[in-house]
Amino acid sequence: MNLGLTGKGVLITGSSRGIGRACALAFAQEGAHVACCARGEPDLRRTLEELRSYPIRAFGQVADVTRLDEVEHFVQASVAALGRLDCVVCNVGGSGGKGLLHSRDEEWLATLDVNLLHAVRVIRAAVPALQQQPESAIVIISSISGRKPSPSVQYGTAKAAEVFLSQALALELAPLRIRVNTICPGSILFAGGGWERFQARHPEAFARFVQEEFPFGRLGTPEEVARVVVFVASPAASWINGAVIAVDGGQQQPSAFQRGPVWR
Repeated sequence: MNLGLTGKGVLITGSSRGIGRACALAFAQEGAHVACCARGEPDLRRTLEELRSYPIRAFGQVADVTRLDEVEHFVQASVAALGRLDCVVCNVGGSGGKGLLHSRDEEWLATLDVNLLHAVRVIRAAVPALQQQPESAIVIISSISGRKPSPSVQYGTAKAAEVFLSQALALELAPLRIRVNTICPGSILFAGGGWERFQARHPEAFARFVQEEFPFGRLGTPEEVARVVVFVASPAASWINGAVIAVDGGQQQPSAFQRGPVWR
C-alpha cells in the first residue's frame, strides 16, 4: 500500500532510541523527511546517520521537552529544515517515584511535565505549521498503563491524561484539518531499554511476567509499534480521528509486579 508520505515533513520527539527511533526510520523508509530530538547527543547523532542513508532530509537537535523555549526552537528549526510539517509524533515519556504513599509532589509534577505537558507544548508550537497543509496528523504515544491500572501510579495517570488530551484535541483541531490519535504500546523490549535491564536484574520475574501476561509468549518490538504509528499518521488513515489504538499483542497487565498480596 502506498501510504502517501513521500515528501511529507514529520517531527518526532524522543526519537534517538526505542520506539521513537523506530518511528523515525519507518517514516524515512516511506520517503518522509524527518526531524528528531533527544536529550543525549550520541544516540541522536547515530539515529541521524541512519536516517541520512535514505534519500530524504533529516534534521536533529538536542532539546529538553520540559523547556518551552527549547520546544519552540526545535519546532521552528524543524519546519525550516524540512520545508513543511505534516505530522507530529509526541513520544517522550518517563516517570519518577513509586506509589502514592511513598511519592512526593515534585515526582508527580515531573512525571506529568515530561509526559502530558511535553505533548501540549509540542502540539501548540506545531499547529501553525500543521494547519498550512491540506491535511495533517498528530500521534501521541501513550501506554497501556494509561488504560490498565498498575503500581506505576504517576506514570499511568500521566498516560491516561495523554489519552484524554488526544481525544479532546481530535475535536478541537478537526476544523483545522488536523487529525489526532493515540497509540498505546504494551511492554516493548529493545537494546538498552528498561525491560532489557529488568530482564537482566530479575530473570525469574521477567520469565514469569512473559508467561502470565503475553498470549504470544514475548514482548513487542519498537518496529511493531512504529508500523502502526506510520499508518495512523499517513493520508491512508484519513478517516481515523480520536482513536485510541492498543499495540500490545493482547498483553494483560502492564507491570511485572502486579500480582500478589502486595504491589511491590
